[in-house]
Amino acid sequence: MTVMQTMQAATEEVTTPDICAPAAQRRHPRPDGQDRYTISEVVAFTGLTAHTLRWYERIGLMPHVDRSHTGQRRYRNPDLDWLDLVTKLRLTGMPVADMVRYAELVREGENTYPQRKALLEDTRRDVLTRIAELRDTLAVLDFKISVYTTEGTDR
Repeated sequence: MTVMQTMQAATEEVTTPDICAPAAQRRHPRPDGQDRYTISEVVAFTGLTAHTLRWYERIGLMPHVDRSHTGQRRYRNPDLDWLDLVTKLRLTGMPVADMVRYAELVREGENTYPQRKALLEDTRRDVLTRIAELRDTLAVLDFKISVYTTEGTDR
């Protein structure tokens, strides 16, 4: 694939399943109805730390976590889906404040679709810019590697 084809592919719309789609379309450790996960189980499943999960709850990214009768957090499949989305948003470089704002908009309901869309479109533009920068950087690395490969065979 040429660099131009790669760049074009990066800017084209990608059709991927909605991670907020019904649970039947996603993989979970347990089926709905049996999905009561402890914080340690969520740590093992997501790779996030318990500290991060508690922090997400404290700042408003996860305010809806159920509790057992003894006060232990009990996560459900929709919580795992939400954490997957938040993890992906973190990978985009979205500021935590924007993620919290997005979570607030989600809680406010469907009437916030335009604001959510705008926030995600801004993030998408930032990601595409970063991808282009990384491709340029990769091209420089590839060039330098080829120089050293060529130089190394001339001796």
